[in-house]
Amino acid sequence: MSQGKRVGIVGAGNVGATVAYSLAMQGSCHEIILRDNKIDVAKGKALDMSQAASAVRSHTIVSVAEEMSDLVDCDVVVITAGSPRLPGMSRDDLLMINAKITKEVVLGVAKYSPQAIIIMVSNPLDAMTYVALKESGFERSRVIGMAGILDSSRMAAFIQEKLGYGGGQIRASVMGGHGDDMVPLPRYSTVAGVPLTDVLSQTEIDEIVDRTRHGGAEIVGYLKTGSAYYAPAKSAAIMVDAILKDTKQIHPCAVCLEGEYGYSDVVSGVPVMLGAKGAEKIIEVTLDDKENKMFAQSCSSVTGLIDTLKSNNFFEGE
Repeated sequence: MSQGKRVGIVGAGNVGATVAYSLAMQGSCHEIILRDNKIDVAKGKALDMSQAASAVRSHTIVSVAEEMSDLVDCDVVVITAGSPRLPGMSRDDLLMINAKITKEVVLGVAKYSPQAIIIMVSNPLDAMTYVALKESGFERSRVIGMAGILDSSRMAAFIQEKLGYGGGQIRASVMGGHGDDMVPLPRYSTVAGVPLTDVLSQTEIDEIVDRTRHGGAEIVGYLKTGSAYYAPAKSAAIMVDAILKDTKQIHPCAVCLEGEYGYSDVVSGVPVMLGAKGAEKIIEVTLDDKENKMFAQSCSSVTGLIDTLKSNNFFEGE
């Protein structure tokens, strides 16, 4: 089914390498190509992963692209390249640094893997997804940001911790931008189909929502020298798998809105159907007044970042 599929991963740091490892263990694709400025590090990780794949009898081969031109004919390209967020650094501080890196990478992807679906992981996520869309010239269904699956999984983990039961049966919903303005949706979150409001008090739900918003920063605070990578990488791998296997599963992902939810020319996290063509359908859920207000705030934050890029003449010809 997935024979012959090729996945490119740009950035072989903690997140990129863990995405590759996860996919190699699943045997999701025939070949994984790692691309990183530190070529020897990428080669070492590729060898190690290929051997791990052999250990579990996976047919996946992990190789290295020494030049961007070696990243050819990929079905999906995951982009994790960029400066990581360090303690005390906001996602916005990363904006100009990572926008330049993203632009360079995406131009290479568009040239050598013109049919690929791009999954953005670099922060600030929503703005980088916008940059990737504009610089690639791809249709919006083929440029998707990974954030919603991660944020939902964080919320689900916090719900399980608070409840003390329900592991594997918790479905948490998060929309909006990836960051402090994300929009956790307790109304659409359930434990084995039971509404969250039936098993937790409003105070407990508020605590979970607040912790979810700062879930990334909490991990940065503990690690000191970097940010989370297991959950972000697994979340990206889930997206790759859904695309390669054409599952048509619905996941929250960051896409550029064109009128949905009343917004245009802004990237935000919404439920989308993932399949072989990428984000094949955007699902519009009904939001109440409070949720609409949070979503508006979230979109406004991303628009602010996009405006900053535009005011610095980042997008040529605009």
